[in-house]
Amino acid sequence: MQRLILTTIAAFVMAIAFGPVVIPWLKRMKFGQTIYDLGPESHKKKQGIPTMGGIIFALPALLAALAFSRGEERWNFLLIAIASAVAFGLIGFVDDFIKIRRKRSLGLTPKQKLLPQIAIAVALSVWAYRHPLIGSSLVVPFFGVEWELGWAYVPVMTFILVGTVNSANLLDGLDGLLGGCSLFGFIAMSLICVLLVATNPANTDNLLNTAIFSGAMAGALLGFLRFNAHPAGVFMGDVGSFFIGGALSGVCLVTRLSLLLPVIAFAMVVSSLSDIIQVGYFKLTHGKRVFRMAPLHHHFELGGMPEARVVTMYYIVTVLLCLLALLGFTA
Repeated sequence: MQRLILTTIAAFVMAIAFGPVVIPWLKRMKFGQTIYDLGPESHKKKQGIPTMGGIIFALPALLAALAFSRGEERWNFLLIAIASAVAFGLIGFVDDFIKIRRKRSLGLTPKQKLLPQIAIAVALSVWAYRHPLIGSSLVVPFFGVEWELGWAYVPVMTFILVGTVNSANLLDGLDGLLGGCSLFGFIAMSLICVLLVATNPANTDNLLNTAIFSGAMAGALLGFLRFNAHPAGVFMGDVGSFFIGGALSGVCLVTRLSLLLPVIAFAMVVSSLSDIIQVGYFKLTHGKRVFRMAPLHHHFELGGMPEARVVTMYYIVTVLLCLLALLGFTA
């Protein structure tokens, strides 16, 4: 536990130190946000705020996790989780770079983003499937049983990985929203990994190293919120949201707790579902809408709720659900 705390503090300090260096550099490089034309009117004033700030927390999280992990087992579960975060983050980096260079709100086309995401997700799923300590079953939270997927494991996990990454991207629409909600999710996963050691002592190092990575993500995101909380001085960009989605789904992949994602990442799930419902209903009814705007956080915003209050509401719900998730692993 001491090592976990030190990891979290180290990642936080590095993110706090990186911010004043990275943000001016992003400004000099003119890496400013291009606001979506059809977005909320109140967001137009955010035009030009530096983006791609995800590197402020991504690098400290990686450095802290590698510095405080231990043993040969660090190249086991930890390597898969880091590979997931970095691989998806690189797609986000390319997407951001195209947006900035072409001065438009759209970077890669949906197909150009989705195809490499699927390829990465399939590779990670096969890696986990063939891993002797992971295999083809998922833990069913709160019931103490496992769900054996067999041959279906790879397509199911591919769907979960791609879905989580894109859901994280959709949630990144308000100042501090994705960063804060993810912070609580990583704290919960870090503590769950520590609790799992008691029931799986043979896998202690792998679980502790996964907890270390989750703690590093939590600390780095806490530091990033210093610059991203309302009013934001920097946005994380797709490089940040994809990195978060890859990291969180990667941690759940190696711990076989992917079915816990709808609980600890409820805000992400709601963002995706509201977007799917909005688009589907719009097409079926030839122009009618269920929400004022999707994802759901924009619906609340356009209903007159201040941006900071929407974010706080999401934080409260996420904290309560993360506490509920922790209940499933305590005696």
